[in-house]
Amino acid sequence: MLKIPERLEKLYRRQGYRIVGKQKHSAVKICQWTKSTLRGGEPCFKQKWYGIQSHRCLQCTSWLSCLNDCLYCWRSFKIPLSLKKVDEPSELIDEMIKEQRALLSGFKGNKKTERKKWEEAQNPNNAALSLIGESLLYPRISELLREFHERGFTSFLVTKGTLPERLARLEEEPTNLYISLSSPDEKTQKFLERPLIKNAWKKQLESLKLMNSFSCRKVIRLTLVKGFNMEKQENYARLILMAEPDFVEVKAYMWVGESRNRLPGSAMPSMDDVRSFAEGLSKLIGYKVKDDNILSRVVLLSKK
Repeated sequence: MLKIPERLEKLYRRQGYRIVGKQKHSAVKICQWTKSTLRGGEPCFKQKWYGIQSHRCLQCTSWLSCLNDCLYCWRSFKIPLSLKKVDEPSELIDEMIKEQRALLSGFKGNKKTERKKWEEAQNPNNAALSLIGESLLYPRISELLREFHERGFTSFLVTKGTLPERLARLEEEPTNLYISLSSPDEKTQKFLERPLIKNAWKKQLESLKLMNSFSCRKVIRLTLVKGFNMEKQENYARLILMAEPDFVEVKAYMWVGESRNRLPGSAMPSMDDVRSFAEGLSKLIGYKVKDDNILSRVVLLSKK
């Protein structure tokens, strides 16, 4: 049985994360856009596009470890987890909310904090299972989603698409299902995403084919890394049309965290780069350029 090492837990804590649950396979962290909107600043683009409230978003993961070691990831370490026991979904959510409130407590005395929003933030209503790791590795993910929904939450589930068998077995659909697509072909995936499992490309394709069987809102997220994965638009187009998502988010890789030790600053595309790529892709797949957000360097393509 492998649990998160104590030294990594301490490092996480210094970086603003809180490991939650008795088995320590999950975590929360206050999103920068939650912090921003609490202080009267800009909200996350998902507030405008999908109707969430940034100050009431619970940024979390149900499983810390990942099946990839992406060059563009801001993490500097792998977290091996192998547990016989996992936390109960209801207890996990209780702990997530408890730690979120503890992290938010410091904002109460800040003069810039909007009191009404801070009070509302004590009761989050959107679970963004996107923090780090691969939440589909949590064996009770369907129960977790159901528990969130029964508590009045919406849910955003983000996956790299390397667990199609888990995706196929989901008994409770999220509000938003995200599949991250960062490579137009297997060669790029092996170099840029550095999968830790065999047949990762085949599994990605299987997940994309599964996507159109879901009735929830479906989104493909492209993370563009300049000089690494911004070629072969036709390949991306074929993959997207295979999945038939409702939306495609075309987003720039951001040169932050430990990724700066692996990639040059020039790997972060400009907003013009992102727009140009998105416009070219939209013509290939027949989706409309619906909106963009300069602060996050992201363009939204819509099927309708």
